[in-house]
Formats: sequence, structure tokens, C-alpha cells
Amino acid sequence: MQTPTATRRLTRQDARTLFLASLGGALEFYDFIIFVFFATVIAKLFFPAGMPDWLQQIQAFGIFAAGYLARPLGGIIMAHFGDLFGRKRVFTFSVFLMAVPTLVMGLLPTYASIGIAAPLLLLLMRVLQGAAIGGEAPGAWVFVSEHVPANRVGVATGMLTGGLTGGILLGSLMATAINTAYTPAEVADWAWRIPFITGGIFGLVAMYLRRWLHETPVFEAMRARIGEESREMPLKAVLRGQGSAVIVSMLVTWMLTAAIVVVILMTPALFQKLHALTPATTLEANVAATFTLTVMAVVVGALLDRFGALRVGMIGSLALIAATYALYYGVEANPANLLPLYALAGATVGIITVVPYVMVNAFPAATRFTGVSFSYNVAYAVFGGITPLLVSVMMAGNRHAAAHYVAAVVVIGMGALMWNATRTARAAALETPVEAQPALR
Repeated sequence: MQTPTATRRLTRQDARTLFLASLGGALEFYDFIIFVFFATVIAKLFFPAGMPDWLQQIQAFGIFAAGYLARPLGGIIMAHFGDLFGRKRVFTFSVFLMAVPTLVMGLLPTYASIGIAAPLLLLLMRVLQGAAIGGEAPGAWVFVSEHVPANRVGVATGMLTGGLTGGILLGSLMATAINTAYTPAEVADWAWRIPFITGGIFGLVAMYLRRWLHETPVFEAMRARIGEESREMPLKAVLRGQGSAVIVSMLVTWMLTAAIVVVILMTPALFQKLHALTPATTLEANVAATFTLTVMAVVVGALLDRFGALRVGMIGSLALIAATYALYYGVEANPANLLPLYALAGATVGIITVVPYVMVNAFPAATRFTGVSFSYNVAYAVFGGITPLLVSVMMAGNRHAAAHYVAAVVVIGMGALMWNATRTARAAALETPVEAQPALR
């Protein structure tokens, strides 16, 4: 496959690549997130019946969190091989590594059948899921960005980001359907298995479809220039000479975690507690927010191609801050405002597409997969881990602390975008490459 020019239009092959990549990303994120929607049922089935409910719940969420802890290691290992031996192989393997544990989780015997082996096997499957998701998002962003011309990288990363967030939407819709179609007793007895088995099967289908994808032109050109034997370890190169790119990538990832974890994942539970809203009401609004996020992630990608990361990122970040405050203050004033304000806030979260756009342009081809994966997964593990705890503690003293936290982190992200623009402009003026920012083409 020839390397595309920097300004050509997207071809039918490009469209197929973006579709298959986005579909696989959506199914993989569905597999990763579906656990949290059935955590209460899983807690009762995979731990001793005599254990207090609160302890069962803590241990179930602990197993869920183990997937996040496994992300950095899995992502770094897969990125290492992706930079050395090709994006496609790792990109396909990540779906397989997610699909199989998800399918197994849907078939696992419970504690009543095999005792302590049940939660241990569940934990093992969750760790494998975490390793898979650690390679999926960075690998997918790199894969699609290296397939399209440079002036379409925003659309490519936007479609992929929309696919990933679409996976969260699929999980929410599946959870709603299962809990609507079956009684609580039926869900606890057997229906909870349906989402996992379905996700595993469709994940294997996505893996099969990815067999038809081609290796990226960027990697093929790089492999033609230098032999694999002569290249140094990618992570060593990233840590030794691309520190500024890593810091920028981590800071913008922090902004992404604040938007996703607080606005999308935590807000329904917070509003149930703050305003005595029912789970059904908050879930309906959350579905609307996730839908508008998925759509706007693609729209923001198109805007990035036209106006660049700095302008789009700054305006979008201000919109995110304003919409988050409107959501928290508006629902407090009148709970009937929940659905429209949550849908608006979800739309502004679409600015997260700026994160992969910045990251894939921040590292050279030889270390791009490793640089993106290391920065994104380590930052997500750290900030994604502390955010729920920190926001919960802050909420005890201020009802609007969640909005304050999002605003503060987004301001930090805006600073990172300005810093990145400055270093790029300085390098261009000196006609030398940014520490780690050559063009994708």
C-alpha cells in the first residue's frame, strides 16, 4: 500500500478502515465497561452469601478497578511490539484478548459452585480485560491516524473516539434492556450472563473482521527504511528524549479523565444522592449525554482538521466548563432540567477528541504507539484512580465540588495545549523537528 498524500480525500479503503476500527473499539469498550452495570449482582454471586452487602460491593468494585490497574502494563507491552513488529498484529490481538475473557466471565461458575475459585477466576479475567483495553485505545488511535492523510487525522481520531464512547452507550443500553426485560430474580439467576456472552461473541466477530485491515503506510515505510534489528527499545527512546511530549500527553489525558469519569460516569450517582433522583431518571439522562458525546466526538475531529488543536481545544474547553456548571447548578434549581442540561454537557465532553489528536502528533513514527500508550495509560491509571475518591471527599464539603474539579483540570489541560502550540511554533521557526512531533506523513 502506498503512503497517502497529505491532502487527498478519504478513499473507500480509508472509510472501511475507520469503520472496522471504530466498530471494534466500540465492542471492546462495551466488553470492558459492562461489568460495572452488573456489579451489584456479581457481588452477590461471586462472594460468600454470609458476607455483608457492603463488603461484597467493595470487593466487586475492587475487581472492576483491577482492570484499570492492568491497563498501563498491558498497554506498554502491546505498544512495544506494535512499534517493533507492526500496528495491525497488536491491533487485532487486543480485540481477541478482550473478547475471550468477556465470554469466559459470562460462563463462569459462581461462588456457590466452586467457592473461592470463582472470584479468583473473575479477577484473572478482569486483569486480562484491562491489559487488552490498555492496548486498544492507543493502538486504535495510532492505527487510524497512520492510515489517513495528515489533513484527515482529526476525523479519524474523532470517529475512533466516538466508537469508544459508543461502547459505553451500548453497555448502558444493554443494562437497561436486561433490567427491563427480566425480573431481578431472573437477572440474578441467569440473565446477567447475556451481556457478557453477547459481548464476547461480537468481540470475536470484530477480531475476524480486523483480519481484512492492512498494515499502516507509515509503519511500512518505516520498516522499509530501517531493519527491525537496528532499532532501540521504543520505551527507552520515549523516556530518554521525548519527555515534553509525554508530559503534554499526560496533562491532556487528565482533562479527558475528568470529563469522562466525573461528567459521564459519576454524575448519575451523585445526582441520585444530591437531588433524590431515581436511578431510572439519571440513567435516561446519562444515555442522552453519552449519545451526544459520541456524535460530537466526530464533529470535533472534523473541526480539528480545519482549525487546529489550539483554537478548537480552547473554545471547546471553555464550553465544557460552562456546560458542567450549568448542569450542576441548573439541576439543583430545577431537577426537570436534568435531561437537556446533561445532553448539552455530554456534547461538550466531545472535546476529548483533541487528546488523541495531540498525542498522535506528539511522537515520531518509530515510538508513536509506545509514546501514546505509555502517556495515556499511566495518566489514566493515576488520574482515573484518584478522581472518584478525590471528588467524593470534596463533595462532602461542597455540593458543586464535582464541577469545580472538572473546571480546574480543564484549565490545566488548556495550559498544556498552549504549551504544546508554543513548542511546535518554536520548532517550526527554527526549522528543526519538535522533540517528538514530526508530521504523520
